[in-house]
Amino acid sequence: MGATKTAINPAKIVSTRDLVLMKEESAITRERMVELLNEDLAREFQAILAYVIYSQTMKGAAYTAIAAELQKHATEELNHALLITKQIDYFNGTPINAPKEVKVSGDAKEMLKFDLENEKETIINYRARIRQADAMGEFALGETLRKIIAEEQDHLQDLADALGIDTPKIEG
Repeated sequence: MGATKTAINPAKIVSTRDLVLMKEESAITRERMVELLNEDLAREFQAILAYVIYSQTMKGAAYTAIAAELQKHATEELNHALLITKQIDYFNGTPINAPKEVKVSGDAKEMLKFDLENEKETIINYRARIRQADAMGEFALGETLRKIIAEEQDHLQDLADALGIDTPKIEG
């Protein structure tokens, strides 16, 4: 009897990274979600502070419109912090009260680059958080995060435009 060959469907191959993500998503507890949401909240606090500082300290006519846009971003980030805090409370957790470190510079372009990197990190984390929330059956949290991530992507695009670069591709 000859052995039959089975064709491998490349679309069904799961990478090691995907297996780790699937395991992480299925194993998350409410307590772990609170920890992760607190990390997200610390990033939102960081963004608020960064946008407030940067919008008020950028110098030069070339940055007037950009500074005004960053001021709007600060308000949107405060809204995100309120939404995340409400979700932490829903999970019976205690919100943190300390931001991640805010990088500062006297160079406006450097500040925009710092913000761009922070927005990329935030989007990556919210994508993971959405998958985790959905895996937990916490669809309201997933929907809240989807609204936030849409604004974060707008911020990323605004920053890329201000820097005169293409919007960065984000993996994750």
